[in-house]
Amino acid sequence: MTMATAATTTSAAKDYAAARRFMVDGQIRTNKVTDERLIEALVDIPRERFVPSALEARAYLDDDLPVGNGRYLMEPMVLARLIQSLHVQPGDRVLVVGAAGGYSAALLARLGATVTALESDSALGAAARAALSHGRADATLVAGPLQEGYAQGGPYAAILIEGAVAEVPARLLEQLKQEGKLATVLRDNNVTSGRAVLVTRGAAGTVGTRILFDANTPLLPGFEPAPAFTF
Repeated sequence: MTMATAATTTSAAKDYAAARRFMVDGQIRTNKVTDERLIEALVDIPRERFVPSALEARAYLDDDLPVGNGRYLMEPMVLARLIQSLHVQPGDRVLVVGAAGGYSAALLARLGATVTALESDSALGAAARAALSHGRADATLVAGPLQEGYAQGGPYAAILIEGAVAEVPARLLEQLKQEGKLATVLRDNNVTSGRAVLVTRGAAGTVGTRILFDANTPLLPGFEPAPAFTF
């Protein structure tokens, strides 16, 4: 690496560090995110590492970023509030459904969780594995259908679905331990905005759902509403 290249790299790193701080101060702290452990993770973890190189300059925008094949990196504020709602503690087993580039898995691992990151898209999975390895995150990347979850790693204290869904598959809820929590965005094709929700599995398999806030998160492929029957 030449001195000029090194200087450019250092300058870019400083610019991204400033962008992270601006994201946290302007998008996160101002939107009811108060968990200082999570805020520290958001400041420290380079979000640009978890998106395609062409999108690095947009990594800190308050928007969902397309990462290919109909998939998105969730808007920072929405992702942060969903993770905060799970109240993840060190040692918790956590499943990320739709890991995409691995950013949410990295954040959860920084909180001390043992993370299983499930991804069905081979290209996204390879990118996530590389990014997580580079960051030395305590997360295991596994491949498989997102709707099926990953029972081998459960039961989980928390599940994060990184994308909006028409409904939460029962198969995922079955992989929560008692009092385990699942966070996602519920959304129908016919509405302009979804609702972030926290789903808790109680005793005897009972399920409670609490609406958290509105969110425009795009639907996760494979979790769209079933086609309505028409005559």
